[in-house]
Amino acid sequence: MKRLDNVKLHIGEDESNLIKIAEKHLKKPVKYFKILKKSLDARDKNYILWVYSIAFSDKPETEQKPIPEKLSTPQKVAVIGSGPAGLMCALRLVERGISPIIIERGEAVEERRTTTNRFFTQKILNPESNVQFGEGGAGTFSDGKLNTQTHDGFNRDVLQYFARFGAPEEILYLNKSHIGSDKLYSVLKNIRKFIEDNGGKYLFNTKFTGFTQNGGSLKSLILKNTKTGENSELEVSNAVLALGHSARDTFEMLAQNGIKMTPRDFALGVRIEHLSSEIGLAQYGKNYKLLPTADYKLVSHAHERTVFTFCMCPGGVVIPAASESGGVVVNGMSNYSRGGTNSNSALMVQLKSSDFGEDLFAGMRFQRQVEQKAFEAGGRTYAAPVQLYKDFVIDRISSDFGEVKPTYAAGTAFAPLSEVLPEIATEALKAAIPDMDRRLRGFANPHAVMTGVETRFSSPVKIERGEDLQSVSLKGLYPCGEGSGYSGGITSSAADGIKVAEKLFGILKNHKMFI
Repeated sequence: MKRLDNVKLHIGEDESNLIKIAEKHLKKPVKYFKILKKSLDARDKNYILWVYSIAFSDKPETEQKPIPEKLSTPQKVAVIGSGPAGLMCALRLVERGISPIIIERGEAVEERRTTTNRFFTQKILNPESNVQFGEGGAGTFSDGKLNTQTHDGFNRDVLQYFARFGAPEEILYLNKSHIGSDKLYSVLKNIRKFIEDNGGKYLFNTKFTGFTQNGGSLKSLILKNTKTGENSELEVSNAVLALGHSARDTFEMLAQNGIKMTPRDFALGVRIEHLSSEIGLAQYGKNYKLLPTADYKLVSHAHERTVFTFCMCPGGVVIPAASESGGVVVNGMSNYSRGGTNSNSALMVQLKSSDFGEDLFAGMRFQRQVEQKAFEAGGRTYAAPVQLYKDFVIDRISSDFGEVKPTYAAGTAFAPLSEVLPEIATEALKAAIPDMDRRLRGFANPHAVMTGVETRFSSPVKIERGEDLQSVSLKGLYPCGEGSGYSGGITSSAADGIKVAEKLFGILKNHKMFI
């Protein structure tokens, strides 16, 4: 098989020309062809190119996956949480011959969509099933962005799993791949069917409320049905803890029961919206209509606190993401087409755990206080407080919208964001936005809409685990993913789930239960 790197096509040029390039290189017809990587070179806005790595051969090629080693004796393992970490952990366990029981406090994705839409339109919040809780985790209501700064060896496995269960094949080679919230719906259902067909089990509307132990080892999980209130006990000696970053009540329960945790630094801020066309023009020049909806990634050190964009949603919308009554939380979402009028991004200010207090849950309480302030500023209806950038910078309440109209579904209310955000965050944003504008012209557009508040960037606590990936406080409990403090974003969380599954398999394998 041959490989060519740095193969370039002009924007608008058909990708079928790649096969012609391969045949010219081989001097014979191509029988096998595959795109390995695709990225955009837009350094020269007048000469934008797609850059590829391709593999090809004059012989048919088949890609054979190695048959995974499996346990010969059935083992019951609980996976608490069905976000990216929990789902990928469960998938790998199934392939290793282990039947997972997935415990999810929220609903299956079909019911969850109805519940979240009710919140978006009628402002009826279900604290147990919402944008944060339910099948797929918070990632279900996002863009399904799969780029990551980590170099975990399981990142490729994550992409292959998503593609295998219905995500676009291009995620395997695009430099900045995404699935889209609309396509994630069917991907999640396909994953569920595979897990159930192979011996796994889902317990939806089931909350993890406690555990029992015997001699420092996990003995059972205490569960509660969130619809009926009925309690039950599940005997299991191994459980993966993939909670997500918003399971505040579960964090408190774990701490009360002696599970060692430590506070973590985190970030908070707002969503900022611009016209997608303006971002496209700034990034790509006059040719932006020939290209995918433009994204961006910006960092500013103009203030003592770092400010950065996160979870940028090209052609997307700002969505209500609260999981607690009396609080406003925002997030961003875009579908596969990324065809919306606006683009938005989280604009985050890095905070330190020392900013809020010394005890374990001081940061969590701080997040909640900011969310409650946003709720009050929005009129106590789950409307979000908003301010145009031109007014934010001079502490003036906005009176009307300009060319950028807000997309937040639950309504907005003009309010001073400086009275919602901590002072250091307000000052950092005022310094950062004009600084970012120097790298992305138009970012400091006077009519850009700032919507508060984005507080669920990461978990405010870390559940300590040892080299064997088990809790340092309880043998058989495996903290995992973003909620436990070991990842940030879909790909890194999913990769950590696979990592934990492999470690758990290795431990069980050493007990001579394998073929």
